[in-house]
Amino acid sequence: MRSGPMLRVLLAAWVIGGFAHTAQAQCRRDSYVETASAVAIAQPGPHEGRGTTTAYPFFEHAAGFDLAFRQRALHRGSSIGEHRNDKDEIYYVLSGQGRLMLDGAYRDVTAGDAILTRKGSTHGLQQRGREDLVILVVYPRQAKSC
Repeated sequence: MRSGPMLRVLLAAWVIGGFAHTAQAQCRRDSYVETASAVAIAQPGPHEGRGTTTAYPFFEHAAGFDLAFRQRALHRGSSIGEHRNDKDEIYYVLSGQGRLMLDGAYRDVTAGDAILTRKGSTHGLQQRGREDLVILVVYPRQAKSC
């Protein structure tokens, strides 16, 4: 079965991500670099989505930083469930193919597409095709204080 290697990669990402997050539990106030392998976390599809995804919550522990900057890989058959936004949000498709639902309208998205979802908007995203759908997600967040 082909899923064996993928499951091992996801498990390794989850373990590495778990140790990285434990080590970074304290807030950081300096400028710094994070690598995807250090922050990767295997998660179910967000917002009650399907399947398995890998989240990369970059700069999660940066004090006074009011921007969420995340990468998410939606693996074969996974999705971000339909949900209503409580803030403006941008998705940028890095690779793969997906099916976007935005305020009741459906369209296909692929690498190079940028999606703006406004506060009050409803959207969801499904992975399509053979390769992972990899997106960047950016939105405002309340700055963390330490």
